[in-house]
Parts: sequence; structure tokens; C-alpha cells
Amino acid sequence: MLSRVAENIFWMARYIERAENIARLINVNTNLLLDLPRSANVGWMPIIEILGSDQLFNEQYDAPDERSVLRFIISDQKNSGSIVSSLNYARENARTIRDIIPRETWERLNDLFLFAKGNAQSGIARRHRYDYLSGLIMRAQTITGQLAGTMLHDVGYDFLRMGRNLERADMTTRIIDVRSGDLLEHEHEALTPYESIQWMSVLKSLTAYQMYRRSVQVRVSRSYVLTFILKDRNFPRAVSHALGEVEACLVSLPRNKEIKKQLAELLQFVLDAKPAILKQNELHKFIDQVQLKLIQFNSALTDTYFSAPL
Repeated sequence: MLSRVAENIFWMARYIERAENIARLINVNTNLLLDLPRSANVGWMPIIEILGSDQLFNEQYDAPDERSVLRFIISDQKNSGSIVSSLNYARENARTIRDIIPRETWERLNDLFLFAKGNAQSGIARRHRYDYLSGLIMRAQTITGQLAGTMLHDVGYDFLRMGRNLERADMTTRIIDVRSGDLLEHEHEALTPYESIQWMSVLKSLTAYQMYRRSVQVRVSRSYVLTFILKDRNFPRAVSHALGEVEACLVSLPRNKEIKKQLAELLQFVLDAKPAILKQNELHKFIDQVQLKLIQFNSALTDTYFSAPL
């Protein structure tokens, strides 16, 4: 397989996953604002922080009000990380590999992009927001399932899985970093009863609440939630599971010795963590280290497979 083709497959999967994750974040934040008291002052800026787009947003908008933030992360084409931009990049990557992916997938990806762009205003307005975001998530999940069920599970599919799971691991760490510290920790003592809502929002951002209750079987609390979404090997959006999926994909690839070693060290770093005893500043440093290691691994992956023939 040409390195260019492998790279396009990899980034197509990452961009689809990114768009879906942003839709999930918006949905959860909308519900969270209804559940918490106004004095919690949660707002919409945490979403911008999760996506790492603070500087670009502040350059283009005067204040992080609801409509400005949603326009920025849904349809603003100056924002390369918006839903519409991500799906446009996914479509452009898919266009060059139409002989690799099933034709039906190409058609559904086009449908997803047109739906996202044509109905973006529905996502900004509260009245139809849930339907718009649910439609995005459903269409993205359909593409993921279609690829799993109809694409050859060869080296191309390995790169697709790696792209999807690296994006998941990255987004999960971002959600932990921002959501674990931005809501209630520094607020008035009167907000303490709402702490469980904070951690439920972390789980729901990852569609993890039901699986957490089934697996952990204890009340929602900081230590158990962090352990579950960092270290659970059976939940698809947990960091360790996502990295394990990438590790499995590397097995059949050439020149994999050094990059497998690098990933194994990252995975072990996550599994050795003791999130239950980490204070917030320590947790922040730990997540920074994980994200740095993810960036380094992505660079190594690019150098190994996308900058030279497979």
C-alpha cells in the first residue's frame, strides 16, 4: 500500500471520529447547564478549552456566549476543528481513496457532510439542537459500522482503526483534563451536592455512564470515574482500550519494532497511574504527559509509515 493512501485512510477516520466527539460534547454540555444551578457558572468556554482552540476563538469572537461558541465549533470554516471543517477534511481524504473504501461509505460520508453543513443552524438554535446532533452521531456511527462490516480487514483497515482510536484517546484525555477541574472544584461549598452531576457529565461526554454502572457498580465519584475512563480495558472509549487497539493494529505492519516499544511505554504509563490519589494539579500534569506522549507517538507513526513507502 502506498504511504499516501495509508495516511489518507488514517486521517479520514480521525476526522470522522473528531466530528462525532464534538457533537457528543455539545449535547452533554447543553444538558449539564440545565442540571446545574446558575451559580455554578459553567458556560460554554470549557468546550473551547477541551478542543484546544482558545486563541483562535478569542481572535474571532468577543465573548464565549452560547451562540458564538456553537457557531465556532459547528460551522465556522475558519476553525479547522469545527464539525463541518472536520467532515470536509474527512471527505477530501476519502475522495482520494475511493477504490479502497466501499462505495456506500463514500456516499454516506457525503451525506453526513451535507447534513452537517446544510443544517448547521439547527445545531446552534436550542429547539432542534438535539435532533441535529443525534443525526450527526447516528450517521457517523453508521459509517464506522459499515466500514467494520464491509471493508477488507487488511493493512488499510489497520490504519483506519489506528486513526479512530488515537483520536478517541486524545479526546478522552482532553475531556478529563478540562471537565475534572472546571466545574465545581473551586466553587462555593453550597455546590458540593452537585459533584456527582459533574462526574456524570464526564461519563456522558464519552457515552460511558451506563457501562460505568454495569462495570464498576458503585456510586459515581471522581476516583472511580477517572480509573474507569483511563484504565478500563473493555470500554471502547477508555484511554487504555484505545491504545490497546492501536497496539493490535501495529502487529501486522512492517518496521514496527521501535514504534511498538514507544506505544507499549505509553500504555504502561497510563496503566500504572493512580488517579484516585492524584490531586487536581497532579492530574493535570499527568494528562499533559499523556497528551505529549500521544503527540510524539503520532509523529513517530507519520515518520515510520507516511513519509516512506510501506
